[in-house]
Amino acid sequence: MSNSKHPTSPHLQIYRLPLTALLSITHRITGVILAFGCILLVWVLAAAAHSASYYEAMVPHLQSWYGQLFLLGFVFALYLHFCNGVRHLFWDAGHGFELETVDLTAKLAIALAVVLTVATWVVAGLG
Repeated sequence: MSNSKHPTSPHLQIYRLPLTALLSITHRITGVILAFGCILLVWVLAAAAHSASYYEAMVPHLQSWYGQLFLLGFVFALYLHFCNGVRHLFWDAGHGFELETVDLTAKLAIALAVVLTVATWVVAGLG
């Protein structure tokens, strides 16, 4: 092979993905997190429906640091997925494709997800 002067394609180590691409990937990841979180939610509800002793066995896990971290992540994933989903609904209707609007709505979706997560955590008395 000869050493040509053709440019090489950007590699992930030097190429920075746009915020919209990162949010698209995150949207898929939060969907998976929500699916597994719903399985856990059904498990907790089934334990509560079965008997008080089964539910009481789960409470220490939900109140532990790893349980609280999971619940915080689940709530954030729920709000981020929701906010980004609303963004996609506007796109489906043909609105918001200008670059400035795309970047603004991406930042707004993240900020709103953080605000809603903190608000939920404070109102629920978990924080």
